[in-house]
Amino acid sequence: MANINLRPWREELRKDKQNRFIALLIGAAIVAAGLSFLWKTDLDNRIAYQQSRNAYIQTASRQLDSQIQEIENLRRQRAELLARMEVIQDLQGKRPVIVRVFDELVRTLPDGLFYSDLRKTGELVTVVGMAESNSRISTLMRNFERSDWFQSPNLTNVSAADDRRAGYSQFNLSVTQTTPEVEEGDEQ
Repeated sequence: MANINLRPWREELRKDKQNRFIALLIGAAIVAAGLSFLWKTDLDNRIAYQQSRNAYIQTASRQLDSQIQEIENLRRQRAELLARMEVIQDLQGKRPVIVRVFDELVRTLPDGLFYSDLRKTGELVTVVGMAESNSRISTLMRNFERSDWFQSPNLTNVSAADDRRAGYSQFNLSVTQTTPEVEEGDEQ
């Protein structure tokens, strides 16, 4: 008779192969889950690192913006201070000039003539005054012409004075104020 094995070895072999397949499948799933967890963790760490770098850059950018604003404020204040200093220096430099102009106005004034109003607009000095005669007005204009501090006298109006100043003539005159050149060795 033939040797018949009644044991279900094929089924056991199939069951054994199936168990190994399931174990390999579970192992592969565990390894895949582990790798995906590691990949996700690494990705989260990289995102967190980049976000921290972005936050640092934004903070540094805000600090630089505030420093730039502060620098602009300081530049504006510096410009204002320089403008003030320039005005003060200009006024300090012109202070003796004003005194010299008034002194020259008195020196050019002939007898029998007086000023009733003086106005200065830029470099133009407008004079309103009273004179005993028209020849005194002519003398005043010649004095202005000879002066180093004035030039181009222009008589705009001569009229008889009101009743209180009978015999006087009222005049309007404009003259350009100049600053004479300082010669070497000559001080003002």
